[in-house]
Amino acid sequence: MAETQYTEDNIRSLDWKEHIRLRPGMYIGKLGDGSSADDGIYVLVKEVIDNCIDEFVMGNGKKIEVKIKDGKVSVRDYGRGIPLGKVVEVVSKMNTGGKYDSKAFKKSVGLNGVGTKAVNALSSYFMVYAVREGEKKQVEFERGNVTKEYPIEKTDEKNGTYVEFIPDEQIFKKYGFKTAYLNKMMWNYCYLNRELAIHFNGERLQSKNGLKDLLEDNMDGDPLYPIIHLEGEDIEVAFTHGRTYGEDYYSFVNGQHTTQGGTHQSAFRESVAKVIRDFYGKNYEASDIRQSIVASIAVKVIEPVFESQTKTKLGSQEIEPNGKSMRAFVNDFLKEKLDNYLHRNPDIAESIEKKIKQSERERKELSGIRKIARDRAKKASLHNRKLRDCRIHYTDTKDERYDETTLFITEGDSASGSITKSRNVNTQAVFSLRGKPLNCYGLTKKVVYENEEFNLLQAALDIEEEMDNLRFNKIVIATDADVDGMHIRMLLLTFFLQFFPDLVKRNHVYVLQTPLFRVRNKKETIYCYSEEERIAAIDKLGRNPEITRFKGLGEISPDEFKNFIGEDIRLEPVVLSKESTIDTILSYYMGKNTQERQDFIISNLRSDAAIEGLKEEVLV
Repeated sequence: MAETQYTEDNIRSLDWKEHIRLRPGMYIGKLGDGSSADDGIYVLVKEVIDNCIDEFVMGNGKKIEVKIKDGKVSVRDYGRGIPLGKVVEVVSKMNTGGKYDSKAFKKSVGLNGVGTKAVNALSSYFMVYAVREGEKKQVEFERGNVTKEYPIEKTDEKNGTYVEFIPDEQIFKKYGFKTAYLNKMMWNYCYLNRELAIHFNGERLQSKNGLKDLLEDNMDGDPLYPIIHLEGEDIEVAFTHGRTYGEDYYSFVNGQHTTQGGTHQSAFRESVAKVIRDFYGKNYEASDIRQSIVASIAVKVIEPVFESQTKTKLGSQEIEPNGKSMRAFVNDFLKEKLDNYLHRNPDIAESIEKKIKQSERERKELSGIRKIARDRAKKASLHNRKLRDCRIHYTDTKDERYDETTLFITEGDSASGSITKSRNVNTQAVFSLRGKPLNCYGLTKKVVYENEEFNLLQAALDIEEEMDNLRFNKIVIATDADVDGMHIRMLLLTFFLQFFPDLVKRNHVYVLQTPLFRVRNKKETIYCYSEEERIAAIDKLGRNPEITRFKGLGEISPDEFKNFIGEDIRLEPVVLSKESTIDTILSYYMGKNTQERQDFIISNLRSDAAIEGLKEEVLV
């Protein structure tokens, strides 16, 4: 074996933009194509808006204008504007910014001076201009390199900063922005900054009641009792109990949506159970207290410590340097505010205890069934091999690939066989269904343990006891693109929405898009996902190309399947529309055969019309 030479020629220094482009994951997390809410293109948008928010928090400018269309993003704030002599450095020189002065930005999110530089380096086009006291400075970049620097000129524009960029397709391949994700991001900014107005693609967004508005806008159905809204210095909390299973949390630090929670969210979960136990003087199970809770917590921390550059999980153990622990800070706040609130509102206190007792009864009723179901799941997994597992799981946070972990839910042996043979055994697992799942709409959670398919699927995901045990980041429904496949898709969506809505709300559930046609000649093969793409492929390849219609996943060879579940995978996220509740959707599409639904199907004259309607309601 030849010896590898290690000399001075092997030593290389990268400039700031080369390092960001070579290791983008260090700065913006995973790249992705926009199908996941935490994909890099959304982090780019967030990094720019965060700077505008910091200006607003400092009392400068109450309006932000955001436009995102055809892959181009523009953001305009009306703060003080970047000092004109530093415009180039602020967006292109590492460790340069105004947030190192903790007096100026005491509780800012971005403290490392990297955010906007990363946006610049990862954009095929980046333009920034700042306006200060009647003067304007503008600079244009391409992939971090200055292409045009304009001299300072006079202007009538108001003070502030404007940034425009196009994510680089060399980095973000075939990307697209999902309006649902962007809307949620903009609204979150508004909930946390009540005087702020965001004009997003021409629509004005603003919140009057902060986290209370957030819960009202995002809850599925009516709460069991009025939302409890508590505020203190550097902390705001809102919560109630809903009518669905699970626990639903929205947590924030210095305006940053910590989608993976962290020390503040853990402190709230622990403290709310403790305070409620103390109030009633009864040792209720924490799981019974928190069952069906919908809550939001926002804290402000000096120099917060996050577990990654994308700031999705708070790691700070203290609320401020040399101050209280996060646990003590949150607990002391709730001990005073929540206890006082419950004493002043006995009707709400009674509703909460009634809900706790209901959850307690249901848990006890299921305890025996759960034990039998767990034993059955272990035996089935061992002997029937329903689950072809992968080596890395979502709980393995020390492995940098944990975000890539995926469970494909397939129908039948042929489809699962093709995916199993072509998958990445490190991060991709396969669960094979046997026949069509049960329509579980309107049933209790008892059916999850008594129905073999549901019980085994729940066991494969490991979500029986705690949602944080979820073993796969992405749960992908992979069914045939025919009527039967669509029906199975609807039945699986019903299962998740009925019993595990948190999986959908936390953006874990997707639908696999596979090609309907293969069009090829001797020189080129094109896979088409729609009739329009098929026509375009025929026009491109010319005369008499070979056309294959894929009727089912089992017809696609493992060698070809690698193309569809690898780097070029197409996933459609399952996102709940803001206008429809889970119960409304499921009762219409999966409930009794009402006259309204019959009329809808007849008027559309298509056997899969209801399925397409569900897609419009649920899949955005």
